[in-house]
Amino acid sequence: MAEQLWWEASIWILLALASSLLSLKIGISVALVEIIVGIIAGNTIHPNITPWVKFLSSFGAVILTFLAGAELERDVIKKYWKESLILGLIGFFAPFIGAWLIAQFILGWELKQAQLAGIALSTTSVAVVYAVMVETGLNEKPLGKIILAACFVNDLGTVIALGLLFTKINITLIIFAVATILVIIILPKFSEIYFRVVKNHPSEPEVKFIFLTLSLFGLFAVKSGSEAVLPAYLIGAALANLFLENRELVKRMRATTITILTPFYFLKAGSLVNLQAILTQIGALTVIFFAKVISKFVGLYPAGVAFRFRTKVNLYNVMLMSTGLTFGTISSLYGLEHNIIDQNQYSLLVTVVILSALIPTYIAQKFFYPKDEEASNFKIERKKKKIK
Repeated sequence: MAEQLWWEASIWILLALASSLLSLKIGISVALVEIIVGIIAGNTIHPNITPWVKFLSSFGAVILTFLAGAELERDVIKKYWKESLILGLIGFFAPFIGAWLIAQFILGWELKQAQLAGIALSTTSVAVVYAVMVETGLNEKPLGKIILAACFVNDLGTVIALGLLFTKINITLIIFAVATILVIIILPKFSEIYFRVVKNHPSEPEVKFIFLTLSLFGLFAVKSGSEAVLPAYLIGAALANLFLENRELVKRMRATTITILTPFYFLKAGSLVNLQAILTQIGALTVIFFAKVISKFVGLYPAGVAFRFRTKVNLYNVMLMSTGLTFGTISSLYGLEHNIIDQNQYSLLVTVVILSALIPTYIAQKFFYPKDEEASNFKIERKKKKIK
């Protein structure tokens, strides 16, 4: 048993190391390479997805989402709240309606199945977007913070839609929502006092405190029928100003997360793609994939033009907000477990979700990545009329 455990661990860590080296060699984000390596491994050597792999994967997504929230500076969000809110809402509604209609009237899915498809494909991936931005440094720029905020609003719409259409509201969910609000109010001041007391001790009591908080809220979220990544983002946003004053703590948490946690998340996501199943449903897969991407483009690009985004920046934002992973797979699994969709539909949706994490992100990084100056000054200034 012990030998088997260490053998499985060695395989997963080898895949993570290979992904890092390959990313270094070809210059593509390691998150995308990990997904690709996961797809290859999942269809060849079939690494065992054990309970500990599932936990590390889930916890990695939670911590990465928390860190994404912690990058949101209030001053930037206050200045660009309109852009973040409108882009996020459009990013949800456009593909939700577009994928829903395509699934129902072109693929012939039943109403509830089509609605579930719309929800699964309406998402963005905060985890993928944040991982890419950390590598490129865009998380430190105003543009990066706006995109992260818009992605959160987008995914919040997904969670609310799933709840309204399919989840029964119960007393546990209400208690969880109230507890989350109270903690978001109390936690910043308590954390500030706690951090001052422990004073960056080498045993990392600050990191362990954050991990404990997120674990407990993950437990409460799951028991209430929600998902652990949602409170993680809210808690991160609540502590953003505190983390802004302690950048070294962010770097330490980020190093731990990217080294040992997120590789399992992205590798596992890739390993779920069944290439044989894709080949048998290539027509439907293509239709649904373009339903998501085109819907996002039709909704988001004109909004970016209205906000005077530079063309390159606008296309970069559209591509990144076309990604999906965490909430897309969560919504698909929910539909399967509650007999809303069947196994074939589930495989189709998960494959499209994972491909949407891969293809738009690659295009964004390869062709539309903004320079430092463009990321800071991402709007086209209006020309002032000369007064004669």
